[in-house]
Amino acid sequence: MKTIEIIKIYNMGLKNYLLFCFSLIGFYAWSQKEITGTVKEEATGLPIPGVNVIVKGTANGVVTDFDGNYSINASSNDILAFSYVGFLSQEITVGNKTSINVSLAENAEALSEIIVIGYGAQKREDITGAVGVINADETFEDRPNNDLGSLIQGQAAGVQVLKSSGKPSAGFNIRVRGTSSIDGNSDPLYVIDGVPTQDTRSLNPSDIESISILKDASSAAIYGAQGANGVVLITTKQGKSEKAAFQFDSYVGISEVWKTQKVLNAEQYRDLMTELGKNTDWSQYNQNTDWQDKIFEEGLSQNYQLAVSGNNNGTQYYISGGYLSQEGAVRSAEMERYSFKTNLSKEINSWIKIGTNINYTHYTDVDVTDNSAVNQGGVLLGVLATPPNIGIYREDGSYTSNPFQDWENPFSSTDAADRRYKNQRLLGNIYTEVKFLKDFTFKTNFGIDFNADRNDYFLDPFTTSYGRATNGIGRYNTNINNYFIWDNTLRYNHSFGDHKLEALVGSVFQKNRWENSSIERRNFASAEITTPGAGSEIISANAGKSEKTNASFISRINYDFKKRYLLTANFRADGSSSFGPANKWGYFPSFSAGWRISREAFLEDVENLSELKLRAGWGIVGNDTGGYAYLARVGSGGNYPIGGQTMPGTYPVTIANDDLKWEESEQTNIGIDLGLYNGNITFSVDAYLKKNYDLLLNNPLPTGTGFSSAIQNVGEIQNKGLEFQLNTVNITTDNFSWTTSANLSLNRNEAKYIVGQVITRGDVASRGNVSLIKEGEALGTFYGYQWGGVDPQTGDVYYIDQNGESTFNPTADDRRIIGDPNPDFIYSLGNTLSYKDFSLNIFLQGSQGNDVFNATRLQMEAMVDSKNQLASVNNRWRQPGDITNIPRALEGDTKNSRLSTHYVEDGSYLRFKAVSLSYNLPAPLLNKLNLSTLKLYLTGENLITITDYSGFDPEVNAFGGNTAVQGVDFGTYPQTRNVILGMNVRF
Repeated sequence: MKTIEIIKIYNMGLKNYLLFCFSLIGFYAWSQKEITGTVKEEATGLPIPGVNVIVKGTANGVVTDFDGNYSINASSNDILAFSYVGFLSQEITVGNKTSINVSLAENAEALSEIIVIGYGAQKREDITGAVGVINADETFEDRPNNDLGSLIQGQAAGVQVLKSSGKPSAGFNIRVRGTSSIDGNSDPLYVIDGVPTQDTRSLNPSDIESISILKDASSAAIYGAQGANGVVLITTKQGKSEKAAFQFDSYVGISEVWKTQKVLNAEQYRDLMTELGKNTDWSQYNQNTDWQDKIFEEGLSQNYQLAVSGNNNGTQYYISGGYLSQEGAVRSAEMERYSFKTNLSKEINSWIKIGTNINYTHYTDVDVTDNSAVNQGGVLLGVLATPPNIGIYREDGSYTSNPFQDWENPFSSTDAADRRYKNQRLLGNIYTEVKFLKDFTFKTNFGIDFNADRNDYFLDPFTTSYGRATNGIGRYNTNINNYFIWDNTLRYNHSFGDHKLEALVGSVFQKNRWENSSIERRNFASAEITTPGAGSEIISANAGKSEKTNASFISRINYDFKKRYLLTANFRADGSSSFGPANKWGYFPSFSAGWRISREAFLEDVENLSELKLRAGWGIVGNDTGGYAYLARVGSGGNYPIGGQTMPGTYPVTIANDDLKWEESEQTNIGIDLGLYNGNITFSVDAYLKKNYDLLLNNPLPTGTGFSSAIQNVGEIQNKGLEFQLNTVNITTDNFSWTTSANLSLNRNEAKYIVGQVITRGDVASRGNVSLIKEGEALGTFYGYQWGGVDPQTGDVYYIDQNGESTFNPTADDRRIIGDPNPDFIYSLGNTLSYKDFSLNIFLQGSQGNDVFNATRLQMEAMVDSKNQLASVNNRWRQPGDITNIPRALEGDTKNSRLSTHYVEDGSYLRFKAVSLSYNLPAPLLNKLNLSTLKLYLTGENLITITDYSGFDPEVNAFGGNTAVQGVDFGTYPQTRNVILGMNVRF
């Protein structure tokens, strides 16, 4: 066919196509008509300004004016959707109507939102205790989901998430309204789908539906002896739609250390060593290695999650599988997790329902040592303290070491040993609910948490000096934990007139069983076989077992009169095998009341007041710690001369105390909930007083007893504070919306009574203990000397003694409180802005007024041995008359680097915790793809950190979850900056 004919045919077809398109447009325009009307409140008949009126499935929309009027063009087949925050939405088909007036009913969903509480659920409007709620869809959807602690940090007032380290294998610690114990556990109880646990590391956050945090005793008392530190209730997803719904979530991301430290280069290090009197053949050490550049790297993470859910013919199901892999920003740090989740329930008929929630996780990680000195394998201190003058490997393939001391470069800590932690966990339950006599429901629930983990470690006998000295090391450790719970509850729910009554009684039986074993062998002939069996010398072999049982009786009453006056009472009795016969049982009551003042007649005419509720509660909860400490224990390894021979024996270790009992916490809470402008503004404030008493503490004993001390119920600490939570809908139009959430928490902690003792904890860099526990002071306050300055004549540091005078030789009595790691307040601020199909979420989180003891800087400015130092020591004192705050180099003497105010820094920070930009594909395109949702997002975590702290990161704690030692940085793995690209697909 000739080219000109093809062009003619193409032009004719194009003309016909355009004519057809214009005809459709004309027909559509001709079929359009103007629809007018007014939107009013159903209850009051008042007009509602700002109502969104949209032609469903299009971007065609308007907003009602001040008088509630609107005007929009639509065709007869169109559906108009009317929506406004605080009211139930309506959809109306246009048909032949040209005027459509609408009355919107108040949407009580915000108040009627179902909140999971202990052994049940309540409407938000009926809550009388202090309960923080986190919606997983709003919080987790655009965030990396490897760490539950990072995701909930800053999301609830009064809840402090302590991230002791930024490495992939690190866990987290939560403090609900402060630290509740001195030597016991201060972490909350976690309850996942009705099964209590203390470990959430293997939980896949993608499976979470919601989180409720029971903060006060009136809400947590139903958990009795396990509720003193608060309770975190985690509910996983269930099927909702009748049609099977599939979801696929995926992301990839990179992470990096966001800040490095300046250290001495090779020439500067050589000068410092010469000044210290250390000489060597420097021609053998002519490198200039940047160890931070070698060890810090871009970590890669990837996540995939596939799930199907539904609710059809009485069968509710949610099935998911997930895979997560994360490489850390420090060499060799990594973790991997496979997770499988099944939630299934079936309503057999109108009165019986059975169900199960099963979660299986296979988790592995490779740890890197932090919070340790370089000669103990500490990687973070290793990258700073290792001399730059050496390379990574010698010619024989072994790791290079310090020119003056026999400890290797940090690559030996990251690469030399084969090591891996593996964990398999099965957590779940099976339950049956039976309804009878109209108002009664009986539920029996059996749950299990089975944990099996093992640690492998092998250090070859060739590449490291320690490996050569021991001819190789092989270790193998196993731990098995079996936990069972069986609870039976009977619930009564009845309404009559203006009264509503809910009652619950039940029993709970729990059992824990632990088993562990370990072996270490040395003297390996080669590196080919890495299991301990290849070692010829047994260094240690141990095995142990223990178990614990609890039996409990629970009860609760909720009473509601006219939806104005609310009353809740809880009582739990707990019996534990951990405590002596004199105090085998503990009793934990609580009471709380609520007054919905906004429903009173004298406030009915208050414009724009949607909710005003006053709450007050009191209760006692316990801390189930102790571990059979009431028993008189014996130790093995005692040697006795009998018949001229040394015979093995035992010896008494502790003295018996049958009166040992639970740690208890008495808590009082007062709160106000306020809602304005149909719920567009909600505000809550809570004030609390938490007294923890009968704390288990080592108390000095008269020497005549044969023991220096014994564990007794003698300690008392107190927490008091304020919490503020604000949520606002700032703007909502047809194309744009802006919402804000913010919270602020203040907590003051104080040791009230510890039998007059002064307790110090937290040994730092062989300089002594840095943390203090003393009556009248907050737990963990820093304790040391008052730094005076550097003497210009001698170059030595002088300190200020207890009389206010300078001294070069302070005594122990000159020590004082030099800082406080407890923040004045913690806070967060989140803003979500949406324009059409785009959404931007900016979440800020911060801490103000907390100090950090920078033990890293103490060691890296000490100049007492052959470790490399921070570049700041270039300003050290060198000759009489020098004015500086860096003392002289002094071989082997730590007098110029005592624990002092010089190393206490302001640890306040404001962090852009998460910034996420997302795009939802529009409905017409989704329809073509047969998808219900396709969202793409780009998220940055810890993008910007505003702080005056000089170390790697202000959000650290070298002592992890230790209740008495906080805010110490000693080569701690920092929080990393993460950038991820992800998508969420629904169909």
